[in-house]
This record gives sequence, C-alpha cells and structure tokens, in this order.
Amino acid sequence: MTTLQHSTAASVREAWRSNAEPALWAGVQVLLLGVLECAVGLGPLGWVAGLGYALATQVLLSGAVQAHAGVLGPVDRVTLARGLLVGGVTALVADGSAETALVVGMASVALALDFVDGQVARRTGTASPLGARFDMEVDAFLILVLSVHVAAAFGPWVLVMGALRYAFVAASWVWGWLRGALPPSHARKVVAAVQGIVLVVAVSGLVPHAAVLVGLALAALVWSFGRDITWLWRSASVSV
Repeated sequence: MTTLQHSTAASVREAWRSNAEPALWAGVQVLLLGVLECAVGLGPLGWVAGLGYALATQVLLSGAVQAHAGVLGPVDRVTLARGLLVGGVTALVADGSAETALVVGMASVALALDFVDGQVARRTGTASPLGARFDMEVDAFLILVLSVHVAAAFGPWVLVMGALRYAFVAASWVWGWLRGALPPSHARKVVAAVQGIVLVVAVSGLVPHAAVLVGLALAALVWSFGRDITWLWRSASVSV
C-alpha cells in the first residue's frame, strides 16, 4: 500500500509538472515582454505577437508533453530559454522596432544556445524525439521571424527562406510520402544552421553586400530541401 501511495503521488507530481511547467515558462515570456516594454517600448503589434507566441508555445508544448506521456528535461529547458529569446525577437520585429542591436543580440544568443542544448542532451542522456522536434520548431520560427525582418530591406524573396520549411510541412499533409523518415545528414544540419547566422548578419547591417550572402544561403536551403524531397520520392517509389 505504501508503494502504491508513493507511486500515485509521484504520478500526480509528474502530471502537474507536465501541465504546469509550460505555463510557468509562458509567464516568464510575459515578464520578458514587460522588460522590453520598460527598456525600449512595445506597441500593440509587439504585445499581440509576443503574447500570441507565448500562448501558442504553452498550448502546443503542453499538448505534446501529454501526448508523449513525458516531462520536460534539462535539454528541453535550454530550448525553452531559447524560445523566450525568440519570443522577444518576435515582439520586436512585429512592432517594427528600430532596436537593431537588441534584435541581433537576442537572436545571436538564441542561436548560440542551439549548440548548448545538444551538449546538454549528450551529457545528461536526455535526448528525445519530442525534444528534437521542439528544438527544430524553435529554430524554424526564429528563421521565419528574421526573414520577415530582413525582407523589409532586401525584398519579399527573403521570405522564402523562412516559409520553405512550413511549405514542406503543408505539402506533406497532401502527399504522405513527404512524411517519410530521412537519413541523418551533416550537410542538412550545416545548411540549417547557416540560415540563422546569415540572417542575423544581414539584420546587423555590418557586412557589405549582405543580400548576396542571404541569396547564397537561400540557394543552399533550396538545394537541401530539393535533395531531401528527391530522396523521399525515390524511397516511396521503391517501396511501392
């Protein structure tokens, strides 16, 4: 009976953590928006974007944790910290903020922490499919937000960089073979990492001819997606 009681109590604690922790992080996101308000000011669009991001992250993450019957681990908390910074960048970009240094700084730290969470996952043995998906979604959304910011200066073609991954996901709802498992690829990881770095460089305005760098990064991304789509199509054709 004691064992059962301890087991039940532990289950309740784990369930509480799986539901409450994402909500607590959403609260921290709101606090960060308040700090930005005090520091540089946020208009209505910034607040709407930031609060919408916080709410969407909380809802989606809570649902994912419950669906996988798991709890957030050390590596997920690093990714959540990255997500807070991405939420701040989202608010600033949506608000049309002229605080370039702040956008660059927050985005740079978010990108740098992407390397940290990989180290944490390996050292703690807490890597999981949920954590990997969460990490990828944070990266994808940061690239989307930065592409919106850079597109204001270089033209709407930059939006392709941020929208391509979401277009791929949407296409997979129609063509199921696009949901197939891809083999590991170092080139894919490098190309993905380059996107954020190049966009931050473009936002900074410190490098001449940054549009050329963005164009090359976009070309590499199109190549990477094209290669993966070709592989999935051939794999699906063979299996049929």
